[in-house]
Amino acid sequence: MAGTSADPAPPAAPAVRAVPVARRRGTELALLVVAVLLSVYGYCDVGLARNGTVPPGAAGYGAGLGVLALLAHLAVRFRAPYADPLLLPIAVLLNGLGLVLIYRLDLETPADEAAPAQLIWSTAGVGLFIAAVLFLRDHRVLQRYAYLSVVTALILMIVPIFFPAVNGARIWIRFGGFSIQPGEFAKILLAVFFASHLAANRNALAHTGRTIWRFERLQLPTGRVLGPIVAIWLLSVGVLVLERDLGTSLLFFGLFVILLYVATGRIGWIAVGLLLAALGAFAVGSLEPHVHSRVEDWLHPFASIDAGQGPNQLAQSLFAFAAGGMLGTGLGLGHSILIGFAAKSDFILATAGEELGLAGLCAIFLLYALLVERGFRAGLALRDAFGRLLAIGLASIVALQVFVIAGGVMGLIPLTGMAMPFLAQGGSSVVTNWIIVALLIRVSDSARGQPLPAEAR
Repeated sequence: MAGTSADPAPPAAPAVRAVPVARRRGTELALLVVAVLLSVYGYCDVGLARNGTVPPGAAGYGAGLGVLALLAHLAVRFRAPYADPLLLPIAVLLNGLGLVLIYRLDLETPADEAAPAQLIWSTAGVGLFIAAVLFLRDHRVLQRYAYLSVVTALILMIVPIFFPAVNGARIWIRFGGFSIQPGEFAKILLAVFFASHLAANRNALAHTGRTIWRFERLQLPTGRVLGPIVAIWLLSVGVLVLERDLGTSLLFFGLFVILLYVATGRIGWIAVGLLLAALGAFAVGSLEPHVHSRVEDWLHPFASIDAGQGPNQLAQSLFAFAAGGMLGTGLGLGHSILIGFAAKSDFILATAGEELGLAGLCAIFLLYALLVERGFRAGLALRDAFGRLLAIGLASIVALQVFVIAGGVMGLIPLTGMAMPFLAQGGSSVVTNWIIVALLIRVSDSARGQPLPAEAR
C-alpha cells in the first residue's frame, strides 16, 4: 500500500513567556540607608560648623527620617515589588537634604524656625505616598476621573484669587496659622487630565498641517485642532494676570505642550507652544507691574547697588553662588541668609550653591536629572498610552520646576517664585512631590512587571 504522508503542520508561534525581572528591593534598601546616613551627616556637620558640637536632635532626626524611609520601602516592597529602585532613595535624599538646609538657615532666624513644620509636612507627604502605593493598584484607574480632575484643578486655581496677596502673588489660601498653595495640587490633577485627553484623541491631534517653508519636520497642526492649545494658553495668561504667578502659568502651559508633542510626535506643537508662551510672557511682563518689576530685576540685577540702595535678593543670590566657588564654604558657614525673607523658599538653592559649591550643586542637579530620567524610562516602557503620558507628564513637572526655579535664582530667566522640589520650605510642595513619586513608583511597577515575550526583553 502506497504510503501517504500528511502535510507537515506549520510551526507553532513562539509562546509568550514572561522573563523574570529582578525586583531589586535589596538595592533600594541599601540606597535608602545611604540616603539617610548622608542626611544625618549633613545635619551633624551643620552643628559642628556652627557650635562645635553635634546637634542634640541629631539622633531623633536620623531615627525619624529612617523610620519614614523604612515604612515607604515596606509599602513598595509589598505592593509595588517591580518598581524602579532609584525613585524612592532619590526622593528621601533630596527631602533629607532640604531639611538640613532649612535647619541650617533656622539657626540664623531663631524666632522663625521652619524645619519643624517642614518635617511635619514631609511626614504627611510620606504618609500619602504610602497610601497611594498601597491603595492605587493600577494607574489606569485614574483615567476614569479625567474630567473630575480638571474641574477640581480649575477650582483649586481660582480659589486663591479671593484671598489676600502674599509677596505680590495670589497663590495662597491662609486661615489662622495654616496656609496651603492649591496650585501645587492642581498640577497633578492637570497631568491626569492631559494624559487622559491626549491618549483618547492622539490620532486626531497627529494630523499634519502646513509645512513651514521647506522644512518637512516643522509642521504646524491644522486649525481645527489648534483650539485646545489656544484655550490652555489663554487660561495660563488668565491665571498669571489674576494671581500674578508667572511660574505656575509657565508650568501648566509647558506641561501641556510637552504632552502634546509626546502624544503626536509633531514638532509643530513645540513651535506653536514656544511662540504663544513668548507672546504671553512679553505682554504680561510689559503690562503687569509685579511681573514687570521681576523682569527689570532680571535685566539689571545690580541696579539697586548702583542706586545706593544695597543689593536686592537676586544680587545677593548671585553673590552667594560666587562665594561658594568649586567646593563651597561648608555647611553652616555661608551667608545666604542675607537674601532675606525668601532664603528658605525661593532662594534655598543659593544656600546649596554657597555652602556645597559647584560640585555639590551639580550633584543635586544630577539627582533631579536621574529622577526625571527614571520617570521617562518608566513611561516609555509602558504599552498603554495613558500610563506613558502620565509618567512623562509627572516627570516633566519636576523637570520644569527645577529649570524655572534654578534659572530664576541664577539670573538666567526672570524669577518666578516657585518652590524647589523637596528642597525648599513649603508644605504643599513637599506633599505633592511625594505624591508624584508615588505615582511614578506605581507606573514603573506596571512597566517592569508587565509580561513581555522573551524576545522583547
